[in-house]
Parts: sequence; C-alpha cells; structure tokens
Amino acid sequence: MRREIEVSEAQELLLQIPGKPDSEFVPISEALGRVTAEPVIANLPFPPFDRSPFDGYALIGKDTVSATPATPVALAVCREIPAGHMPEEAVTTGFAAKILTGAPIPSGADAVIKFEDTEFTADEIKVFAPLSADSNIIHAGEDIPAGTEILPAGALVGPASMGLFAAQGLKNVKVFKKPVISVINTGSELTEPGKPLPPGMIYNSSIFTLQGFLTRLGAAFLDGGVVEDDEAAIAARVREELAVSDMVLTTGGVSVGDYDYALAAAERAGADVLFWKVNMRPGGSLLAYTIDGKLVLGLSGNPGAAVLGLLLLGLPCIRKLCGRSDVKPEECIVKLANDMPKASPRKRIIRGRLEIQKGEALFVENAGQGGGDISSLVTCDLLAEIPAGSPPMAAGSCVKAYRVFK
Repeated sequence: MRREIEVSEAQELLLQIPGKPDSEFVPISEALGRVTAEPVIANLPFPPFDRSPFDGYALIGKDTVSATPATPVALAVCREIPAGHMPEEAVTTGFAAKILTGAPIPSGADAVIKFEDTEFTADEIKVFAPLSADSNIIHAGEDIPAGTEILPAGALVGPASMGLFAAQGLKNVKVFKKPVISVINTGSELTEPGKPLPPGMIYNSSIFTLQGFLTRLGAAFLDGGVVEDDEAAIAARVREELAVSDMVLTTGGVSVGDYDYALAAAERAGADVLFWKVNMRPGGSLLAYTIDGKLVLGLSGNPGAAVLGLLLLGLPCIRKLCGRSDVKPEECIVKLANDMPKASPRKRIIRGRLEIQKGEALFVENAGQGGGDISSLVTCDLLAEIPAGSPPMAAGSCVKAYRVFK
C-alpha cells in the first residue's frame, strides 16, 4: 500500500485499473452529454446541395458584365424557387430566377444577388453592378464534405453535434453506457434533510453534492445509503453496492481517528489497497482500493474536501468508465488576481474561478477554502495548485490550475 503519494502518481495508479464500458444506441434527442462509442462519419455532404444564403435572384454572372448605375442590365424573371423545392429547369442567358434563403441553386445559374441590390418587378429585375461567377453561393459540402469524421470515438456529444447528427439523417447514435456509481456515506452523525435536526447531528449534504457532480460527469448515480461507524457494516455495504455498480464512492472514516474505519473495512472486505492519503490539502485524506477489479474510492467526510478528491482523483476514472478519450483534467497557467498571504507548507488546492481582465486570464480565489466548505464550489470552474513550501504569493504570480468542469 502506498501512502501520501502525489496527485499525478495517484491518477496513474487509478487509470491502470481495467474497465471498458459497454455501448448502446440512443436517439439523438437523448445523446447530449453522452460519449461516442464509434466514429461518426458524414455519409452526406452538408449542405447537401448548392444553395442561396439569402433572398434574391439566381442569375448568370457574365450577363451582368456591362451593368453600371447609369446603364443597368435588365433580366427577365423566369420562375420562383422557394426553400425545399429542387428546380427542374435551367436558368439561361437573359433570365434570372427569384430564389429564397436556403433554396437550391438552379442549373445554369452561377451567382445570386440580393433583392435590395436590384430594382425589381414581378417580371423583371435591374442589376446596377457586375456580379462575378460563384458570388453568394453556399456550396454542397462547404461545411462538412461527405466522408468527414464528425466526431471521433470517445468524444463528448454537445448540442452542435446533435444538430450535425440530425443533418446526416441519423435517428440514433452509438454511445457508451453510463457507468453506475454508488455513493455510501458513513457516519453516525448524519441525518436526512427534511427531518428535525437532533443535537450533535448534521444533515447529509455530501450525498446530494456528489450526486450532482457525478451526474455532471456523465455517470448514473446510485444512493448507497448511510452506514454507521462500524467496520463490518461498512465492509458489507461496500460489497453489496459493488454487486450493482461499476464503482463505489464512500465518504468519511478515511483519517486516523478512533471512529475512522474505512481502511479496516476495506481490508475486511478483501480489498487490494492501492494507496491511502494523497499529497494535497484539502482532500488528501483519501483511500483507493479495488475489489474484484472494481474501484472503491474513500473520500473525506468533509463535503468540500470530498469534492476535491472526486474531481482530481475520481474524475479521470469516471471519464474512463464513460468511454471518454480525454480523461485527465486539463491544465493551464493563470495569474493570481489577488494576493495569497498564507504560506503553503503542504500542497494546497484552491477553489476559484477564471476571469478575463484586460485581456489576461486570472484566477480569482473563492471565499471558503476549508475542507467542510461547500459555498466556494458554487461558482468554481478552476482549481489552482499551490506547491508545497510556497511562501505567500503576490497578485500576478503564475500558478498551475485544473479545468475540471469541461
């Protein structure tokens, strides 16, 4: 068993755990936030035909070569082409076809002019400036040629991707199944929201916080309930939840107190313990082990610290179980927006947000950095890493940060 290891080392150990998700077909209306299980290839060009970008007239560019404001060229209007109608007859010299936005370009025509750039009646238009061939035409495949990979396997499906799928005529798309992740809260002091709060008890906020983050990460959440501080009871519940889930999270009992039973429970359950404690504060009280090849991650009982452990250590594993190709949180370098007057004997993880001020990417620290604090996570979109042994840091100092909410 490894103890007090670095975040990067812990991530690598966890990512070595085998795990390949199954796949399924879902309607594209249900594909948002899912992960593609195979490359999605464009079978059709998009757009599928040459079309007009606006309301106007389709004509032959060389017919307008002599057009000037003083001597406009007159062209007869031969037909009207609304969107959704493929023209059957070609445009010939001396004629123009009235065309609406998105309508197919008729054969023979090689340019489109806006209504407002002409004088027109129902039967004739006047053009006051020459129009070159290929003007104002959106070509077939201009956005996506046929055969183009729309999304690779392992990609997160976003709103625009759903539109691209629909533009290809797809009804369903092959995605990876959501991993089922159980959350077990340990602690005899926990009670459910909505009930009276007895003296010395606290409401169980971690279950809802973790449920929200797991859902946001693309997992299917399973409530494993609350277990009292009892080694045998915790071990039994972990075993029960592993039977119905792909991964289990526990909260509480990962430190060294008299009522911290997570490690003993893991050993009783026959676990292969990977590591205990990670070099970061808060969130470093963390236990990782496997049972029958499935991961159990023991998080801190403090809700803020539990989320940090989840986002830095659990997130890569969850993304892997979801089938994503980008599993680790993205790293970036940002400048501190404000002074950090506190020295950091140990590595610290700071919750904050990205702000762009005068063209610079700045990290703004949120209030409430304690392990039990949740409020600092409400607007958090970056986690800054302050190296161990760092002195107080002045505004403008550069720090590494993690984008964990992409």
